This record gives sequence, structure tokens and C-alpha cells, in this order.
Amino acid sequence: MSYEVLARIEAASDDIFLEGIEAERIGKVADATAKRMKEAGSIRMLQPKEHGGLEVHPREFAETVMRMASLNPSAGWVHGIVGVHPWQLAFADPKVQQEVWGDDQDTWLASPYMPAGLCVPVDGGYKFSGKWSFSSGTDHCDWAFLGAMACNPDGSIEMPPRMLHVIIPRTDYEIIEDSWDVMGLRGTGSKDLVVKDAFVPAYRVMDGDAVIDGTAVREYGRTETLYLMPWSTMFPLGITSATIGICEGLLQHANDYQRERINPQGTAVKDDPYSMFAIGEATAKLQSARDSLLANVDRMWDLVDAGKTPTFAQRAAGRETQVNAAWQAVTAIDQVYARCGGNALRMDKPMQRFWRDAHAGLHHAIHVPGTVYHAATLSGLGVDPQGPLRAMI
Repeated sequence: MSYEVLARIEAASDDIFLEGIEAERIGKVADATAKRMKEAGSIRMLQPKEHGGLEVHPREFAETVMRMASLNPSAGWVHGIVGVHPWQLAFADPKVQQEVWGDDQDTWLASPYMPAGLCVPVDGGYKFSGKWSFSSGTDHCDWAFLGAMACNPDGSIEMPPRMLHVIIPRTDYEIIEDSWDVMGLRGTGSKDLVVKDAFVPAYRVMDGDAVIDGTAVREYGRTETLYLMPWSTMFPLGITSATIGICEGLLQHANDYQRERINPQGTAVKDDPYSMFAIGEATAKLQSARDSLLANVDRMWDLVDAGKTPTFAQRAAGRETQVNAAWQAVTAIDQVYARCGGNALRMDKPMQRFWRDAHAGLHHAIHVPGTVYHAATLSGLGVDPQGPLRAMI
């Protein structure tokens, strides 16, 4: 692992932090940050080499996203989400790969995968319509992966339901500019998208179930370990890495603030054993969350690299670890922030922004623990979960 992108981010760390303040103000990642990310190769980390990508180990990707998020939460979030899309495009039809990357290998793709659209079959492809929320980083993207339900020719949804991932150029969708007014991750610019009766050729549509269960990449013929990794490991990785990185950023700012702080009782915080114990315990929990996420990725990589196909039970156990890491990290920094006193609430202090952004990160659907924990537990008992319990695993 070379960590070239991480080194470029470290070299610009002061500027990246300041650009995070600007992102919060304007409601999207600053243009300067997007330019910096392209120059660093942030979104090409998981991109195939034949299209100018770096094909790094996913652990390196995760650690780089964490660092970006610790400096600039919104940029880290966009790095983690938009940065995974090239991984999936690597096993889409070669024709659409060429359309996206042929003229510019730094072309970014937005999302979301939520199946909020309808794909009605027509000659040569589909008629596609829908509306989606939470398209992170969309202002800097020229294409998008959008989730949809497959329909019958009469427009009714196929039964049993079948989810599709539609790859669509920005010329075919509208960004709703005033649709992102939120209390956390404001700088991600995660706006709504609308598509109205766009024609999508069949080669730009991927079967969602085949992507998630690994069938799609094997049918494509990819043999690299990176692309044989489970979707349920790779897709959540950037999101959880960003959330943990935001928490690490808050801890750093809190430590800087507390170093010379005197509490209301006139005691230096560093001499208060109760605060030191609580902050120390929270720091250890945050480090544990980071370590567990990275170890989870390494474990899955080693399994795939050995030529094995992860079972559903192994994928579910991985998701369980990933979800727990996110919640453990955010819970840990709650203990830190609550001990920073009333002045930590002031808007001119960075801690409140990192705290809001970390909690916003837990609201992503990939961090909902209920069905994931349920599925993982059943799998551990030898039961094969069915229906909704298999979602995003």
C-alpha cells in the first residue's frame, strides 16, 4: 500500500480544513476542494487501472477517507460515497465505462441507489422516471447511479420486485438546488435529483441483486481481488470510514480546546481525573471502532484473495461489524463533546460542526442496525435469513 493520495491530503491539511468551513456556508463541497481531490486522485482510488485508476487496497481507501473526514467532514463524506462508485462501474458494460471515463478519467458519478425510480421496458432499453433524495456531492458529478424498480411494459412493477441500478448522464437528470437544508453534513450538497421520461439504453442498466450478491462481477469476468470483494463490504466502507473520521476530527479539536481549559470549578481539565477517565475511555472506544472496521476489511480481502467466495453469513457478520463500528464511534465522541463545556456550543468553534456531522452520518440507511444484527444473529444460529433481512447484505 503506497498511501499516495493520503500523503497529498496531509500536505494540504490546513487548506482542506478551512475549505470545510466554506462548504458548511455554501451547502456543498467547495470548488477548491473538489479540484484538490481530483488532483490527489481521491475518487480514482478504486477505479480500474485501464481507466486511469489506482486500484488500491480497500483498507488504504478507508484510511484515506478517514483522514479527509477528520479535516473536512463534508469532503470526507463525498470522498467515501462518490469514491466507491468507480468500483462498481468497473464491472458495468465496457461501453458505459468508456462513455463516463473516455474523455476524462476524473469524471465523478453521484447516486443514490434507493429504488425511487421506475424503469419501463421499451425498444433498446427503458423509459426512466423518478425522484431521489440525498445525492451527495452531486454538484461536482457528471453522471449518476440511480436505483429503480423494474417494471412491466404497462408500467406496473414486476413481481417479485427486482431492483435496478441505472447509470445516467447529468444531461438526463435535474438537480433541485434548494433541496438540501439540514442540520448536519450541510457541506455535502446532498440534493434531490429528478428524471422525467429519459431513455436509458439497456447497457447502462445493472441488475441490483446481481451486483449485491456478486453475480454481476463474476459474469463480467473480473479476476482482481478488489472487484471480487462483496458489495456489502465495499459500499458501506466509505460511509462508515467517513463517519469514524469525522469523530476523530472532533476528538482532535476537543483535545486542542481542553489542553489549557479551566473548568467552572477553577480546575484545569487536564487535572480533573473524572474528565480524564471519561475522555480516555471514549478515545479507546473510538480507536477500537476504527480498528474493527479496518480489520473487517482485511479479513474479507484475505478470504477473497484466497479464491473463496464469501457466504451470506460471512457478509452479514461483516455488516454487523461495520454498523457497530459507526455507532461505537459516534457514541464515544458524545462522551467527549459533553465534557467540553458551554463554550463548545458556540458556532465559531469547530466541535459543534463535527458533532452534528457525525450524528448525521448515523442517519444513512447503511447504518441502520436492526435488520443487519437480526440477519447476522440468525446466520450464526444456522438459519438462512430471507426477504428484507437480506437487504444490503
